[in-house]
Amino acid sequence: MTPEPEESVRLQGFGEMTLRTAITTVMLLAPRERAEAAIFRVRDGVRLASGEIADLATEWGIAPVAKIRSPKLVPEPHWSEIVRGMVREAPLPSLMVAFLLGVLVTRR
Repeated sequence: MTPEPEESVRLQGFGEMTLRTAITTVMLLAPRERAEAAIFRVRDGVRLASGEIADLATEWGIAPVAKIRSPKLVPEPHWSEIVRGMVREAPLPSLMVAFLLGVLVTRR
């Protein structure tokens, strides 16, 4: 039996929605979360297999999000990079004042 895109399902952690919306939501998740996602049919409570979810996504043209990086995996910027970014965006007069203040402070 082919599932209908408008069939009512329950996506664990997200609530009740249509099957197409649930599969789209699953494909937006990070790969690890996508593997743990569970979709249940409302009419009989049967859980859809992850392979079936992937097949339906392919059939309906719903592609998974390519690269999602967890904020925990992104390294924190170093102070030198922060200062470089500030200098790139700062107007010239404020850079000149900062330079002169630096010169005065180091001379003392």
